[in-house]
This record gives sequence, C-alpha cells and structure tokens, in this order.
Amino acid sequence: MKLSRLLRHLLVPDLWARRTFSPADLKKIEQAIRASEGQHDGQIRFVVEATLPLFYLAKKRSSRKRALDLFSQLRVWDTEKNSGVLVYLQLVSRHIDIVADRGISHKVPQAEWDSVCRAMEAAFRRGEFLVGSLHGIARITELLRGAFPKTPGGENELPDRPIVL
Repeated sequence: MKLSRLLRHLLVPDLWARRTFSPADLKKIEQAIRASEGQHDGQIRFVVEATLPLFYLAKKRSSRKRALDLFSQLRVWDTEKNSGVLVYLQLVSRHIDIVADRGISHKVPQAEWDSVCRAMEAAFRRGEFLVGSLHGIARITELLRGAFPKTPGGENELPDRPIVL
C-alpha cells in the first residue's frame, strides 16, 4: 500500500465531504435526479464519500470496489427493471465510478459511463463540484432515455436524495 494514499485517507476529515456539497447543492442534485427519472425508467443513486473506509485501505481495495459494494448495500440492483445506476464520488482520490445494473449494462457500454466519470472529474479538478455533478446527471439522463425510455406506470423505486457518507 502506498503510504501517501493511506495518509490522504486517514488525515482528511469526513467533514470535507459535507463541506464540498452544501445542503442547497445536495437539494439541487436531488431535484436533478427527480427530474431525470421523470424522463426514463432508470433509477439513480448518488453517493459522496470523502475517504475510503480503513478496511478498503488495509486490503488495498479500490474506490471501484467500494462503489460495487455500495451498489449492493444500497440495493440499487433491486429495481423491477434492473435499471439502477449508482454514481459514486470518492473525494480524496478524486475518483468517480458509475455502476449500472445488468439491464442497463446490456444497452449502454461501459465506455459511455467512463466518459461521464472523466467529464465530472475534470469539472471537480476545476472546483466545480455542483456543476460537474449536474452535468453528469444530465448526461446520464440522455443515456437512460435512450436505453430505458419512460413507460406508463413506472414508480420511483429508490430515494433521490444524495447520500453523504
């Protein structure tokens, strides 16, 4: 394990994640997710975490592994149409992962999700956390509209409010 990685994750307070996105910012992200889900049958969860848990650091696990674990823990996979998408922001590593459920991954290639992540990361490097997040959600909306067009009777299966861990 790289000492610099360990120190970054151990020394940065989790309050940093709460400071990066104000309550007003989180409300705007929630509203963007709600508006997005009105245009397609996908379900979006948005998770922000300042540092990786010590367990992940000790076991040399990546932020991608953390995203996959959260995908399961938050039951993003448990939507009727297998249309859940997790957006995971790991702030210390400045890494974003998008995990799409199997119903979506058959229709949207991973390269598309990776492109959204890189664009969000670029905005974050400029300090534009809210703007990058909203643009990312807008691009996810486009991808989901193409893969999972809105059908009558679809319900909101997952909470729209972002989670700050």
